Amino acid sequence: MPTGLILTVNDEPIRTEGFVKAFVILTVSGMIESLKGTEAPNDLTLSIDGSKVKLNLNGKTIPTNVFASKIIRATMFGMVSVLKGVSETRKLTIEIHK
Repeated sequence: MPTGLILTVNDEPIRTEGFVKAFVILTVSGMIESLKGTEAPNDLTLSIDGSKVKLNLNGKTIPTNVFASKIIRATMFGMVSVLKGVSETRKLTIEIHK
């Protein structure tokens, strides 16, 4: 399982550890692995800016359709909205590294 996590919301770093770190890694990894043609993440960057979702998995760009993008965006924005230091989410970047 990947163990490194970098989370930024609106270009501000959000500190994560313990439960939150593991929860974000497992949630994002599981969601991405469920997409057709993907594999377990060693290196994953998920960027959301407005309604635009970009995924880079193990050095490859992974396209998402409108439906998948909406689910990923809503899930991620909902998840980070309860974290300390987050008020309004416009932009989100999650990096997971093994």
